[in-house]
Amino acid sequence: MSIRGLISRAGRPDVRRLRLPPLSPLAQRRLAVFRANRRGVVSLWMFLALFGLSLGAELIANDRPLLVRYDGAFYLPVVRDYPETTFGGLFPTPADYRDSFVREAIEAKGWIVWPLVRYSAQTVNRDTSTPFPSPPSWENPLGTDDQGRDVFARLLYGFRLSVLFGLMLTITSSAVGVVAGAVQGYFGGLIDLLGQRFLEIWGGLPQLFVLIIVASLIQPGFWTLLLVLLLFSWTSLVGLVRAEVLRTRNFDYVRAARALGLSNTRIVLRHVLPNAMVATLTFAPFLLSGSVTALTALDFLGLGMPPGAPSLGELLRAGKENLQAPWLGLTGFIVLASLLTLLVFIGEAVRDAFNPRQGGRR
Repeated sequence: MSIRGLISRAGRPDVRRLRLPPLSPLAQRRLAVFRANRRGVVSLWMFLALFGLSLGAELIANDRPLLVRYDGAFYLPVVRDYPETTFGGLFPTPADYRDSFVREAIEAKGWIVWPLVRYSAQTVNRDTSTPFPSPPSWENPLGTDDQGRDVFARLLYGFRLSVLFGLMLTITSSAVGVVAGAVQGYFGGLIDLLGQRFLEIWGGLPQLFVLIIVASLIQPGFWTLLLVLLLFSWTSLVGLVRAEVLRTRNFDYVRAARALGLSNTRIVLRHVLPNAMVATLTFAPFLLSGSVTALTALDFLGLGMPPGAPSLGELLRAGKENLQAPWLGLTGFIVLASLLTLLVFIGEAVRDAFNPRQGGRR
């Protein structure tokens, strides 16, 4: 081979090594069944699009400009705070870009790029002439709530908060439930007996009363609610995982691995849990919808996030308290119903994909 060929071969990465390993026939069949469910695929893409937009909420609805050019220099107020003196103001406090004095000072020596909605989740519209809550307008597409805050901005930030809370609660509760179910099902005996009795006692505790006690002792927040709901939500998968592990631990390949001297941890992780994860993945979308509903219900009752935090439950409560402003309740109901519907459709598609009978027919 020539020197040029050696150099080109050495400088070019091996494409075969960069290829991902092919999917197994079972995974390919499950993926084909999931794609065949048009409703589930469309719901998944719609949910990902809405969640992606909510992740960039600061770029869509914010009371700070995205980009400012002043006196030949560029500034990013959406990322960093700048004092008012930077733009020719009088005070060293953070600049209020909605103030006419600051805005005119910037436009005199440059320009401003605003987001689509010039309101954040906590921004009050003090320029409107209608009483709060004000109806939808060009400035506030979905109107304002009873405190003058833009409903679209609070809806966008609240959607992100609800989905992130639901994802974290679903992941943590699934992890704890899978571990507890695997331990009970694999070892059995006294461990399984004590675990089942503990689940019966723990499941009988009144969850709402515990939340009321916690809310009266400390100020509830994101992590506090996540911890309290985790204490009660991890039990939902224990029974399913336990049943799968009880069935799998008597298979021949598990007995062979035990006879070869493999440790119990390795047997559970490599040979038992992959079968139990099917039930976990099947119920994950439904657990996510239940987590979002739980946070919304707590916010509606006033036991959830701190006052002023954007959430879907707080919007529904504002609609209940202001029946003369139907756009508040209708907006919250439509968004929450649409979110739960998308999650249920995704869950049905995942359930069909992991169903062996359904996969065999398709």
